[in-house]
Amino acid sequence: MRSLLFVPGDDERKLAKGLASAADALILDLEDSVSQQRKPAARGLCAEVLRTAKTDKILYVRINALDTEFAHDDLSAVVGSKPAGIMVPKCRHGADARTLDALLSRLEADAGLPVGAIGILPIATETGASMFGLGTYAEPAIPRLHGLLWGAEDLAADLGSLGKHDARGHYTAPYQLARSLCLFGAAAASTIAIDAVFVNFRDLAGLRAEAEAGLRDGFLAKAAIHPDQVGPINEVFTPSQADIDAAQHIVAAFDAKPGVGVVSMDGNMVDRPHYVAAQRVLARAGKRPG
Repeated sequence: MRSLLFVPGDDERKLAKGLASAADALILDLEDSVSQQRKPAARGLCAEVLRTAKTDKILYVRINALDTEFAHDDLSAVVGSKPAGIMVPKCRHGADARTLDALLSRLEADAGLPVGAIGILPIATETGASMFGLGTYAEPAIPRLHGLLWGAEDLAADLGSLGKHDARGHYTAPYQLARSLCLFGAAAASTIAIDAVFVNFRDLAGLRAEAEAGLRDGFLAKAAIHPDQVGPINEVFTPSQADIDAAQHIVAAFDAKPGVGVVSMDGNMVDRPHYVAAQRVLARAGKRPG
């Protein structure tokens, strides 16, 4: 999974465009993009899409925050149609994800689904309080956890920020910290870190630069708000053939000498962290050593 495209859950045209896009995953949104008056209609439309869409895309539903009056109705409307996962916004800590886990278990059982069939994808940095919870997704483990997504827009509102970027267009210190903590929290929980949306959907060069920076730092996917953003995201998060060849070479060298910590390759000493990094490249590419 490289790209996750947000789509308003009450807009048939945009849902159809999302399904026709190259996004690996769609996030059918019941939260910010849907007004209170439209939420019942959006629930019904999302459930219909989940039941009837002929697609190999991963389909998530973003519900409203667990402490709102809408969350239970959101879950009740869509769980029976078996989304791949539920994206939970404003998730403060692992306890919120475990609360959702328990709710899903009950609803899955009521719907006759295998318990644990539906994943959980928290947006883990949307409040100041959530900064102190990013290490809590790891223990005890949450088998449903599909990743951690960081986001800056709601965090800025919670902090009362006048802006998220400096004069050069870089995230300021509070947002750099949130981004880094998401990476650390995902690593601690043995799950993937997903990079935030890039809000200027017309600036594809800026999007690509931010995606490349995310890949460099350890993110394995990026969220999008417009179909035009999907192509650059997929390109950045798809390993090149040269990357695949190099990774296969490293993995094959270690696999040929089980138990060693260092191998000599092309005059260089390559150690276990390189082996782990190479395995991650091959996992992204869906490849095995050859």
